[in-house]
Formats: sequence, C-alpha cells, structure tokens
Amino acid sequence: MSQMRKAFYLGLVGLAMFEILDVYFIMPMPGSQRIDSLSVAYFLYSHRWIFRAGFALVIAAGIRGIFQEGGKWLPTFAVVATFAVVWFLNFQMTAERMFRQPAKLVLKTRKESSVGEDSLIIGIELGGEAKAYPVRFLVYHHQVQDSIGGIPIIVTYCSVCRTGRVFKPIVAGRLEKFRLVGMDHFNAMFEDASTHSWWRQATGEAVIGPSRGSTLPEIDARQFLLREWFKLHLSSLVMQPDEASKAEYDPKGKFERGESTGRLTRTEFASWNDNSWVVGIRIGSVSKAYDWNRLKAQRVVNDRIGNVPVVLALAADQESFASFERPDDGWIFTINGDSLSANGRSFDFSGKDLAEPTQHLKYVISHQEYWHSWRAFHPNTLRGQ
Repeated sequence: MSQMRKAFYLGLVGLAMFEILDVYFIMPMPGSQRIDSLSVAYFLYSHRWIFRAGFALVIAAGIRGIFQEGGKWLPTFAVVATFAVVWFLNFQMTAERMFRQPAKLVLKTRKESSVGEDSLIIGIELGGEAKAYPVRFLVYHHQVQDSIGGIPIIVTYCSVCRTGRVFKPIVAGRLEKFRLVGMDHFNAMFEDASTHSWWRQATGEAVIGPSRGSTLPEIDARQFLLREWFKLHLSSLVMQPDEASKAEYDPKGKFERGESTGRLTRTEFASWNDNSWVVGIRIGSVSKAYDWNRLKAQRVVNDRIGNVPVVLALAADQESFASFERPDDGWIFTINGDSLSANGRSFDFSGKDLAEPTQHLKYVISHQEYWHSWRAFHPNTLRGQ
C-alpha cells in the first residue's frame, strides 16, 4: 500500500475514532460512567477542533493520490462512512441536541394551567413569588432558565440521578448561560458560555476548567405534588408543556412515580440499593441520607445533622416532603395530616406557624435522590437511623 493510501485511511480511521471517544466519555455508554475519565473527556472536547484539523490534513495529504490510483468505490465509501459517523455523533448524539431547552417558556396560573395536579414539581418561593416546574418536563429539558422575585435562576434535573436542583446562574459576579454538555458518573454536566468550564448538576460545582472549584449559589426548592404546592401557594405559576418538545415528554409521569423501565432510570423499591430513593440533607460539612421507605412508614423523623437538630416530614400524599431546623433537641415533632406539631405549636409544610403566621421554622434544603448518586457526591455521608 502506498504512503498516500496509508495516510488517507489512517486519517479517516483516526477522525472516526476521535469522534467516538469524544462522545463516549461524556455520554452514558457502556462502562464510560464508571471510570474517572473527566480529565480525558475535557481534554478531547476542549481540543476537538485541533484534532479534527490534524486528521483532516492527514486525509488531505493522501486523498488526491488515492483517487488517481484507480478503484474509486472503496475510498468513496470510506469517506462517506466516516463523515456519516461524524454527522451522527455531532448532530444526533450530543446531549444538547438530544435534550433541548424550552423553545418558549410559558407559566400559567392554577386556573389557566393544563398540568395535572397529581404531577410532581420542583417548587420555588422567593421574593413573594412562587413558581412550580413539573418534573415530567424537567427530565427532558434538564435545565430551565428563568427568574423569580427578580432573581435569575436555573432549574435543573438529572433523571439518571433523580436529582432536582435550583441555582443562581451567577459566576464571578456575572449572569452566566449554560448548556448541557454530557454527564460524568451518571450526573448531568453543564458548560458555561464564558469560561467553558464544566459544572456538575448534583452539586452546582465547577469540576474542571478555568472556574474549577467555584460553586453556584443554591436556591431553596421543594419537591411537592402540584396539588400540595397550591395549598401553600395558591397564586403560584406553573410551567406549561413546551409545544416544540411535547413528543419528548413523559405524559403519564411514569418516571416520577418510579415506573420507568429504562436501564438508567428505573427504580429499585428495596432500601439502600443503587437506584433506591433516599432523601439527602447536607448541613455544613456533614451529610446524611434517609431511606425513603422508612420515611413513608414513619412520615416524620427527628434527628441531628452535625450540631443542628432537624425534622424531616412526608405529607399525607406520600410524595411531598420538607425538612426544617428544630429550635432545639427538646422539640420532638409529630405529624397529623399535613400539620407538624411540637411543644404545643403547629406548622404547615412551608414551616409557617399556624397560630402565628409571621413565625416560621427555618427551612433546610433536602433532596430526593437515587442512593448511588447521593453517596457518589457525598462519599462520607451518614445514614439516618
């Protein structure tokens, strides 16, 4: 085989292999999420145009000679096949093309909304304004950029981890835009537009790139059924289905009820398996996970996380939950319906004192999550008893 022929085929094979590896390390391919490949993935992705240009030069060095040698069908087929691979991986298999942001974000009042009130939502109340984002939409979009109470927010969800997080998209004091770039250790990653750093959805931390070590400020958010959310926030707005994305949604809410049959999104209903549900709480440097099955049975858990007394409670709907700081260890909460009671005082699931509406328990951020995800990103986590 001539040197030009070797260069031609080497360039095509090299380009195809590069494109495959560039996608493999940041998408849920067999084995890709169980290895520490973040540095390799970021290097390949950040230098992708250099690699592409290099392989293109190698191909160009041999292409003229190989077509002059005769037998044009094989090199023609090789070129078409290689560029089909390049097209497929870059226009069909990239995360941001598979999971798009809403073409037009629409939120409506309870009276106007078309969203069923048995839908699971991520709810936010800030600055006297309340908004609800249905999980059945978020699992497709992965992120929704909005504002509430005059504060910009990014509402995120990763179905492979069952993690809903809300952040202020502020980096180094600047409002930042993000796009979905892939995943690492089964958790969605976003890339910022300014520094091209990669940010982990489960923690809001930049894990590689110029912004590495920075963390997005997290916004208090609740995971409730929409019906329960409206009991506390009657004037809340609700995100509506994006017309351009309707075909991609989970209209019956199978994922949110644990009925997904997907290899990565299925639920294990026994306790403490990889895809079992837990509620995770982190206060300072101390993290603790609570078994969802135990919470369903007891509905209220009084505990301490580090030096902070907390209470975790599940509403009567068996879906909505909230956690608060207890004033001290002497406050042992019980639950009746959707009221938390201790020391002769009662509180609703927003933490409001039912007798003194100006008094509130301090909310503690808590997340429902698959156990494999919580322990991966909180390796020293404790288990609630």
